[in-house]
Amino acid sequence: MTISHEAFPGYMGAMAMPFDLSGAAARVSVTPGDRVKLRLAVKGGHSSVDRLEVVSAAPVDAGLQQSPAVPVLVRVGAAIPDFDLVDQNGGGLALSSLKGKVVAITFIYTRCPLPDYCPRMVENFRAIRNRFAARMDRDLVLLTISFDPKYDTPQMMAAYAASNRAGGPGWHFLTGEPAKIERVCNAFGIQYWADEGLITHSLQTAVIDRDGRLAATVEGKDFTPQQLGDLVSAVLDK
Repeated sequence: MTISHEAFPGYMGAMAMPFDLSGAAARVSVTPGDRVKLRLAVKGGHSSVDRLEVVSAAPVDAGLQQSPAVPVLVRVGAAIPDFDLVDQNGGGLALSSLKGKVVAITFIYTRCPLPDYCPRMVENFRAIRNRFAARMDRDLVLLTISFDPKYDTPQMMAAYAASNRAGGPGWHFLTGEPAKIERVCNAFGIQYWADEGLITHSLQTAVIDRDGRLAATVEGKDFTPQQLGDLVSAVLDK
C-alpha cells in the first residue's frame, strides 16, 4: 500500500512510499484517500506496517486530486533522454558519455533508514560490482542517483558510498540541481515534487544497453542480486 506519511521523529522524514502490510494491518479495508494511523515495524532486514487504523474516510473528490508532476516512463527499447549530474567526487557526468557501455541505474536517498529499501538497492549494486569486477567501467557502469538533492550533496554521497562499502571504478553516486533530478526521475517513472519538498519513494532499477536504449526495468525490491545480475549479464552479452 502506498501511504503519504508524516515524519517518524528521529527516524525517517515525511514522504510517500509503498509499504508491505503484515498481521492485522493486511486485513484492514482501506479506500484511496483515507487518512490512517499506522505502526511501522522494522525487524532485521525487513520492514512492514503491522498496525493500521482508518482515522477518517477519503474526501468525495479524492479521486480528482493529481500530482503536479506526472512521470513519463521511457518505454523498453526507447532511447533514454540525456542527462548530466554531479558525482560523489564533484565531477560532472553525462549519460551520453557512457554510450558503448551497459549502464544500470537505481535511485536512493541517503537518509533512508529502512533496510529493505535504499540500503537493499545499494547491496544489490555491490553484488553486481563484485560479480562483474573485471568489466566495471570498461563494459559496465552503475549509477546510483539521489532523489533528495537538497540534502544529498556530492560530499554526502561520497560519505554514504564509503560507509556502505560502495563506489569504486565505474560506480557513480549522482546528485544535482532539483530540476535535473526531477527530469531524470520522470523518465524512469519515479514521482518527484521538488517544489513541495515531497519525495515519493518508489523503487526502480533500470538497465540501459550500449546504444543508450532502455533494455529493462525492475520495479520494487523483491528480487535477488542474482536475478539482477543475470539481467545485466544478458544485456552485456547481447
